Amino acid sequence: MTELFIHWNVDPVMLHLGSLPIRWYSFGFLFAFLFGYIVLNSYYKKAKVDVALLDSLVIYIFVAVLVGARLGHCLFYEPGYYLTSQHWWEIVVPFNAQGQFTGYEGLASHGAAIGILLSLALYSRKFKTNVWWVLDRLVIVVALGGAFIRLGNLMNSEIYGVETSLPWGFVYERNGETVPKHPTQLYESISYFIIFLVCFLVYRKKDGHLHAGRLFGWWLIALFGMRFLIEFVKNPQVGFEKGMLIDMGQLLSLPFIVGGVVVVVLSYKLNLPQGPFLDSKAKK
Repeated sequence: MTELFIHWNVDPVMLHLGSLPIRWYSFGFLFAFLFGYIVLNSYYKKAKVDVALLDSLVIYIFVAVLVGARLGHCLFYEPGYYLTSQHWWEIVVPFNAQGQFTGYEGLASHGAAIGILLSLALYSRKFKTNVWWVLDRLVIVVALGGAFIRLGNLMNSEIYGVETSLPWGFVYERNGETVPKHPTQLYESISYFIIFLVCFLVYRKKDGHLHAGRLFGWWLIALFGMRFLIEFVKNPQVGFEKGMLIDMGQLLSLPFIVGGVVVVVLSYKLNLPQGPFLDSKAKK
């Protein structure tokens, strides 16, 4: 019966630069940053904000995503392995004991989200920017970035779901699978693209005059709400998740969903600063 399903056996390596393999995942990651820069550049110019501040923001975010995603995986999903005297160095070194480049095998989106929020706090403090103004625009491109990264997971044949009889089930042959599984990477990618599209259209409809924090709050609810729901058909990522009522991905999503609700309420109750800088006059 597997003839009815999608047989997936794609090479995760897009090309080789000498002996260095370039994966589809890495390409999607870098493309997300490039496209995100282009979109944010137009937002900064529209608000007459020095583009040099955007260049600094991209550096902050790039470092935050790499460090946060890596630490998130190591601390949330495999602390028993990485927090030992034999393996702690693997947290930061992308090479195995034989000196072969392996990349970072294990990145967690929740860790990346925490890293971004912390880096924005530092960024806003240093450059005196209004963090709400930045967040309401940044989340638009982050949603699209998440969509590309999940497509990278699909190309890697990883983070897929439980067995399904639905006709769009994927048989991940590269991993030795013989039965169709839910393509949860596609579910998330499509969800994130829709969230990007909605946020992008809201920004255009409001002509860039967003009510401070509100788009960010609804974004948190939508994105992590979808992540929470999709986890129900996703395979456990690590052994300790088996038998849990809700898995680690869902547990980590809950604070973001609650935070989103709080931010939305605050956006209605408080007169949060509207402009790009902390000394900007708030608009009612």
